[in-house]
Amino acid sequence: MKLEFFSTLALLSLQAAWGFVPNTQVRTNLKSESTSLKMVDYPKPNVENTENYRNMEALSSSFGTQLKAKESEKKKVAIIGGGLSGLACAKYLVDAGHEPTVYEARDVLGGKVSAWQDEDGDWIETGLHIFFGAYPNMMNLFAELGIHDRLQWKIHQMIFAMQELPGEFTTFDFIPGIPAPFNFGLAILMNQKMLTLGEKIQTAPPLIPMLIEGQPFIDAQDELSVTDFMRKYGMPERINEEVFIAMAKALDFIDPDKLSMTVVLTAMNRFLNEDNGLQMAFLDGNQPDRLCAPMKDHIEAKGGKVVMNSPIKEIVTNDDGSVSHLLLRSGEKVEADEYVSAMPVDIMKRMTPKKWQNMPYFRQFDELEGIPVINLHMWFDRKLKAVDHLCFSRSPLLSVYADMSVTCKEYYDPEKSMLELVFAPCSPLAGGNVNWIGKTDEEIIDATMGELARLFPTEIAADETWPATMKQKEGKAKLIKYAVVKVPRSVYAAIPGRNKYRPSQRAPIPNFTMAGDWTSQKYLGSMEGAVFGGKLAAEVVSKKAKGMQLPMEKVIQQNIVDSAASYEAKEPIGIMGDGAIAFGAGASLKQENESLLRTADPVQFA
Repeated sequence: MKLEFFSTLALLSLQAAWGFVPNTQVRTNLKSESTSLKMVDYPKPNVENTENYRNMEALSSSFGTQLKAKESEKKKVAIIGGGLSGLACAKYLVDAGHEPTVYEARDVLGGKVSAWQDEDGDWIETGLHIFFGAYPNMMNLFAELGIHDRLQWKIHQMIFAMQELPGEFTTFDFIPGIPAPFNFGLAILMNQKMLTLGEKIQTAPPLIPMLIEGQPFIDAQDELSVTDFMRKYGMPERINEEVFIAMAKALDFIDPDKLSMTVVLTAMNRFLNEDNGLQMAFLDGNQPDRLCAPMKDHIEAKGGKVVMNSPIKEIVTNDDGSVSHLLLRSGEKVEADEYVSAMPVDIMKRMTPKKWQNMPYFRQFDELEGIPVINLHMWFDRKLKAVDHLCFSRSPLLSVYADMSVTCKEYYDPEKSMLELVFAPCSPLAGGNVNWIGKTDEEIIDATMGELARLFPTEIAADETWPATMKQKEGKAKLIKYAVVKVPRSVYAAIPGRNKYRPSQRAPIPNFTMAGDWTSQKYLGSMEGAVFGGKLAAEVVSKKAKGMQLPMEKVIQQNIVDSAASYEAKEPIGIMGDGAIAFGAGASLKQENESLLRTADPVQFA
């Protein structure tokens, strides 16, 4: 099979080089020429016909069969955190017959996918979230909740802005009917704008071990950054400029010289091997209403609970280290049979009880930290030339963006555009030169307007409010409103050497389990990783209840074991303040939030 694959790629490369392509209509040089672009959604692709989907479907089904609790086995489970991971954990626990209660500190669900309305009624989202065909747990979840119709699938393409040709785009087109991984190879080979044929051929050999050896090879590359891997295997430097910078920032908000190659290879391995793995969909509206609410309804319909505005003050332990109860800030004690943390890593570190702090399992957390990222919403006074899809900006400051007024039904506007953009990298940890989290909203928007003016010189107007636009001559579009959402600690920073420290869901505390996208599982820190991490935590709790054999504990690195015994345990710091920033999500930094962040996380302003 592998030889057949590379023989076929060789044939396709010759066809692409000479301009011979299959008899299929392909758009490889996309240029927006109309301001009246219509939203066009494509039929749901066949995401079910993959081994990964079937495996995750079997895991989902197991909660209603072999993991289903008898009356005597039912457990009360307290889950800390109402993000996707906590909600997924509760969803699968009620499917198994247990009684979970989710305790969410805020007045909105979703954690890093939360959203809220401003004074004008416009939705402000924590991040620009895209759903991929290669998200088997997420796709199963949509099917189980009966909400697949809420996904707006887009044409099977990857779209890149052309920095050297401002205002134009180029695409990787996935031809219908061509199976993976051939469709991916052909999409790259047919694109004549980003890489030469020689560069494409030179790029392939280093990726062959990924296809042949699989996960062991992928895991072994964690000590290398993307650029280290490129240079080790002789990949052309222009691959970095043309592809890897955009890919790295989209995957983890980090530049390639700071991002572990394991992250890129993991994503490629998932997407390469599924026909529709890279096809993307937008949710048809805001995440709390369109995704989190159905999860909450499912949980409560089956006997579980979701309790809002209930921040945890302390995890109280017994003398043997097991959890005695949770103490809420209100003074209420929460007692349960089992406890699950679905908190982000940076928050969990602040909440780790003193009795646990010398355990190697918990000392691993020191090696993990959330990466800063900024999400922008920008409303313009007229319709921009737009693409009904996610766009990779290939800009030094912007990661990906979308005109939500043409990609999302709830935000549709035929007269004006609203861009949602991911501003990254935004700190030295992520490879940036400027600590943008510490900058004012106005400084961030001015820098963004300068980038938009450079990328789209015929559209963005010169505006004295934004000095970076003052060289503009042709454009007419002016910014009329904006929102800057800062997430000081987003998904864990997947810098080289960190993957081995992601903890298993099974913890050494007998009545405590870990969830979260940062826990150990084969997907990245992402929506898919969050759902899967919660699902695996529910599996651990369900197996405990039935006395079944638990998943194997992940091996802890020797350096952690050696240092844990001498660690000086302290009373947990706990969580300071209120609001999204305090609990590990994102917000527009008003004065009180900025003051809190300066106190609780001063490195953000270093």
